[in-house]
Amino acid sequence: MNSPESKSVPSDFPRLDPASAAFWDVRFEADFTPWDQGGVPQCLIDYVARVSTSRRVLIPGCGAAYEVRFFCEKKWPVKAIDFSPAAVARAREVLGECGTCVEQGDFFAPSSAIESHDVIYERAFLCALPVHLRRAWADRVAALLPSGGRLIGFFFFDAPGRGPPFPIARDELDALLSNRFMLVEETLPPDSIPVFAGRETWQVWQRR
Repeated sequence: MNSPESKSVPSDFPRLDPASAAFWDVRFEADFTPWDQGGVPQCLIDYVARVSTSRRVLIPGCGAAYEVRFFCEKKWPVKAIDFSPAAVARAREVLGECGTCVEQGDFFAPSSAIESHDVIYERAFLCALPVHLRRAWADRVAALLPSGGRLIGFFFFDAPGRGPPFPIARDELDALLSNRFMLVEETLPPDSIPVFAGRETWQVWQRR
């Protein structure tokens, strides 16, 4: 489900709810993925290089999941999930042997369906979600991270608009997270793709 659309959506695409797997299936099957960086962002590379021991990582809404191979190479146990069958198929095609780390699954499924992790990696998942799911997203992230666990990744800030992507205001993100997390790192990415350029920030939030 790994989000957004910055160029014109083909006119023959059906009108579907972005909260549904079918919405994303259409885009992956048509190879319409303008949000796809096609590699591993530098901020993530730098972050992992600074961490002395491996961490168990969950990537929700993973899309093509290029980062999975990176985590595997660094010996970080990783699980990536997406509720779109077409996205999972694309990820497994891209990842080869590492594709076994990718599963079809719903991030909002009951707690027993996904175990706790040390790190949750955010890459165009939150901005893929319709606005009404943001509180559920924050609650789920908090539930899956233990005290000291970290939410790391990229957040798409802009004025409200039609999406996806669905940008979020900085104060809204703070309101969603700050009662259960502490912001410990923030920087501007040096390698944003055009969809996000100038409007995304790398952040690390630590679970209280």
